[in-house]
Amino acid sequence: MNQTICALATPMGRSAIGVIKISGTIAFDVLKRVFKPLSKKDYDPLSQHVSYGWIVDPQNDEYIDDVVVVTYVNPKSYTGEDMVEISCHGSPYILSEVMKLLIASGVRPAEGGEFTKRAFANGKMDLSQAEAVADVISSTNKAALRMSMSQMRGHFSRKIEALRETLIRFCSLLELELDFSEEDVEFADRKALTDSCSSILGELKELSSSFEKGRVIKNGIPIAIAGATNAGKSTLLNALLEDDRAIVSDIHGTTRDAIEDTVILGGREFRFIDTAGIRDTDDPIESIGINKSFEKINQASLTLWMIDASDKELDLHTLLQNITQHASKSSICALINKRDIVSAHEIEQITHVLKQAGISTIMAISAKDHQDIAKVKEEILRHFEDLNVGENDIIVSNLRHATAIQEAMVHLETVLNGLSLSIPGDLLAQDLRAAINHLGEIVGNVSSDDILHSIFKNFCIGK
Repeated sequence: MNQTICALATPMGRSAIGVIKISGTIAFDVLKRVFKPLSKKDYDPLSQHVSYGWIVDPQNDEYIDDVVVVTYVNPKSYTGEDMVEISCHGSPYILSEVMKLLIASGVRPAEGGEFTKRAFANGKMDLSQAEAVADVISSTNKAALRMSMSQMRGHFSRKIEALRETLIRFCSLLELELDFSEEDVEFADRKALTDSCSSILGELKELSSSFEKGRVIKNGIPIAIAGATNAGKSTLLNALLEDDRAIVSDIHGTTRDAIEDTVILGGREFRFIDTAGIRDTDDPIESIGINKSFEKINQASLTLWMIDASDKELDLHTLLQNITQHASKSSICALINKRDIVSAHEIEQITHVLKQAGISTIMAISAKDHQDIAKVKEEILRHFEDLNVGENDIIVSNLRHATAIQEAMVHLETVLNGLSLSIPGDLLAQDLRAAINHLGEIVGNVSSDDILHSIFKNFCIGK
């Protein structure tokens, strides 16, 4: 951690600007060695925050590039160390030459996530905030960005710390009782402890239940497009994506495997999955595809069931039975397709059967002519209204956090059970301390080097 590090903070490739970052104890010394400010006055990084000048090779006085330099004096920097940002022209050659100069001057290339890891080590952010940095960078939609920004701003951390402080106070009182065991006194009021543990357990359950919502927002909401062969599933996918992503054919069984693609609707990311048509077949390859269709339906948050209204041999009841084995009826949106070539009476007949079977969301469309596709998108957004994210909403989206919360809940439930049985305070304190430690793992108060390495190893270089 004592070594000064550098990294290209912008993607490699030709661009207008490329930014190189330096952080560490000799950052300013290295800068003075390779940077010649345009001003003739003596350059002092401690007194100037933004300067224009040239990067020059000190070995031969060769001018490499004209740059803008920003200096940050510790602790007022991202990492909490002396830090420099050099904005060069975005030529890969120029950026490579500047990096070579810095390394030759005693600076080490940074590892992935090392700038953020130093920020955590220097107390600029806690561990959950550091993890949120990576989520902000990788966010692909408004909801995911809001969720990550809320965590990075510390809303989640402050919530966890407040719960920990309450538990720590009670745990300290229970452990204090051990020093006066012969007097048989109680410093921790058992009723107050029961009320607090019950309240905290309720809050942790709420956080834990938000994980499924957070995971879906973070990874994209999966929507399966299912139905019999030749019902128009691939045509619907292309219409939703506004692109010819899937092959469309009148030949039954054209789609043998699931085809996935994403689209942003209403600031949220949706993963549409075009599945193989469901039918009885002796083709072993097609059978594998149909089994995969059922897997995708099972995993989806919503299933768009495409029904070919023009199919005179349509076995609606068998299809319904197959699909509802893998999806709840409330998560099925039945789309009666090809309404442009069938009568209103035929659509009414299919609608009646579906309603009788308990399917409440039913729409008649023509995927080929893109009729009512906008209404399908509106229905999808309506179905996921509860996935809207406010700027200050606290939603768990990290598996490590969710696991730690669940572990803490187990120990709190043990504490509550022990309180109901009037077990000794030292035993209660053991489980309280375990719950405190699990919550501490979230913000980094309790963390091993292995955990830190695992968290930061997948960060991008330069962050």
